[in-house]
Amino acid sequence: MMSDDQADLLLRQCKIVACGTMRREIRKLAEEGLLDGDRLLFTAPGLHEWPRKLEEQLTRRLEKACGNSEPVIVVYGESCYFDFETSTDTDSLVARFGPRVARVRAKTCVDMLASSEERERIAKGGKVYWFTPGWIEHWDFIFKDWDVGKANETFPVNDKGIVLDGVGYFEELSRRDPERILRICDWAKLPLEPHGVSLGRLRSLLRKCAEALALHNAERGEYVRPHGEARNEQEQENG
Repeated sequence: MMSDDQADLLLRQCKIVACGTMRREIRKLAEEGLLDGDRLLFTAPGLHEWPRKLEEQLTRRLEKACGNSEPVIVVYGESCYFDFETSTDTDSLVARFGPRVARVRAKTCVDMLASSEERERIAKGGKVYWFTPGWIEHWDFIFKDWDVGKANETFPVNDKGIVLDGVGYFEELSRRDPERILRICDWAKLPLEPHGVSLGRLRSLLRKCAEALALHNAERGEYVRPHGEARNEQEQENG
């Protein structure tokens, strides 16, 4: 099993292809040095509402990311995509690009920030609709095709909405544009509140994915990077 330092070295050599709803979290991890900011690619946010568009954009981003021999990590949930006509899900789509590409082991973007056990603890027995900051930031785009009837069937059956915020977005928005939060609450007929989380779970999921990529490809005789090799190669390129 790799140490966190070894996994982090691998992560910085990986291309990241992520849903735009996770842009702030991924960018923050890049700012902290866990990821290489020049190796990040994003689709538009909330494309689970339009599966064909999601497939098209994710395919294009993966084609671009796979243009060289670098490994690729996909930050999309298991439940984010399903094509009923072809029975293609997220993993089937990712598998088209071979063993150098892997997806983080999470069901949704919400699950990337807090496990089901953590969410149960946070909910304290209440019925909660969960959001990430990206959902709030891109609300108008994600829900542009929803009518009032669909919204009323979805949101008010919950006691409240909780935004799992690991980047301070909700607090910043409440200072800058509190009316926007009120408009969202009024349209959804759902009170919203933030819950601060660390990015520890996302960080752990990315590390595990990098480790799985390395081990899987090592078994195939491909992509073997001893500890420190990635850094040495980068220093040679810069030298």
